[in-house]
Amino acid sequence: MNDQHDFLFFKFSNVRRMIMSEKEVLVKLRGINKQYGTNQVVKDLNLDIYKGEFLTLLGPSGCGKTTTLRMIAGFETPSSGEMTINGEDLINKEPFDRNINTVFQSYALFPHMSIYDNIAFGLKMKNMKKADIKPKVEEILELVQLTGFGGRFPHQLSGGQRQRIAIARALVNNPQVLLLDEPLGALDLKLRKQMQVELKRMQKKLGITFVYVTHDQEEALTMSDRIVVMNSGYLEQLGTPDEIYEKPRTKFVATFIGETNLFEATIAQVDEDEVLLNFETGCMRGLGKDFELDEIVYASVRPEKMNFGSSNFYKPSMPAVVKEHIYIGSIVKCIAMLPNGQEVKIQRLSGEPLPKPNEVINLYWEPEDATIMHSREDTLFSLIENVNLGGAYDDSK
Repeated sequence: MNDQHDFLFFKFSNVRRMIMSEKEVLVKLRGINKQYGTNQVVKDLNLDIYKGEFLTLLGPSGCGKTTTLRMIAGFETPSSGEMTINGEDLINKEPFDRNINTVFQSYALFPHMSIYDNIAFGLKMKNMKKADIKPKVEEILELVQLTGFGGRFPHQLSGGQRQRIAIARALVNNPQVLLLDEPLGALDLKLRKQMQVELKRMQKKLGITFVYVTHDQEEALTMSDRIVVMNSGYLEQLGTPDEIYEKPRTKFVATFIGETNLFEATIAQVDEDEVLLNFETGCMRGLGKDFELDEIVYASVRPEKMNFGSSNFYKPSMPAVVKEHIYIGSIVKCIAMLPNGQEVKIQRLSGEPLPKPNEVINLYWEPEDATIMHSREDTLFSLIENVNLGGAYDDSK
């Protein structure tokens, strides 16, 4: 089953990658930096946004995702770098000349205008004829499943309905790019999940490029064609949802996207594409290239990929004691503790076997289920080792 899963994942990832590589680049960012005084919030960002894709900028507060969105919209100007749309310079275009619309979390509807007039406002500003405006408004109301709501006012709608109208008002202008700045953040969980499906449906039907900002990992994985994971102004990883989750490239991505078990180790043996990992609590194998002996690395193993055996299990493994079970509806999490005090999560569907609390077990994983990552700590240690501490002191300075 694991071999079949890996083959399907490899095949599916390659197909998606081929489709993406054939797509037309609509917006191009090269060497984008943004500073506020001494605070640099976006650092040397290079990004291609494809025509017709749903791209999500994902990261914690302060990572630079909203600033990046505002620079594309024209509300902020990059400190340096180049930004183009369809090959034309974007930085020197005014926001209203960019054919890019933005949807905010606050809706920003005109309270004194009817829903019809709210949606038609942008078309009127373009001096479109009244006879042409009406069918476009009715069409967009049908798209957001609010046909017949044109005569109502914003205060007569629910939060989810107001958000749909805000999206409709942006879409009616037929923008090349629709920017969405955490538009579902104010909605309750059930409504937010419904709107995620609706947004994805609308984007696929219209074929408009959506650039979506969120800090919600599940939201990003659910809706996106590709995800840009940002951290402290840097682009940590860009890829499809399955690539981001299954094959994180950095410690930050592994821990930020979903849950994972992260182990620090050193490379004890290198054998072509397989390495032997030496942990504080045991040894384990993993797959990986370009690693060196004694290099400090991280191994990321998702809870659903973590396996367990009895205390006399013969494979390479790590001993642990089961602390507790956590029931979460369709899944159950098992928390086990290693001798060094590190907690390890095991996840199974409800009803599948799990070890009992206080039971002594051995934890292990299949080599293909661990993602091995280079560690920045190893780079730091190498720099320290290379410092020449024996140099002569020059008192003439």
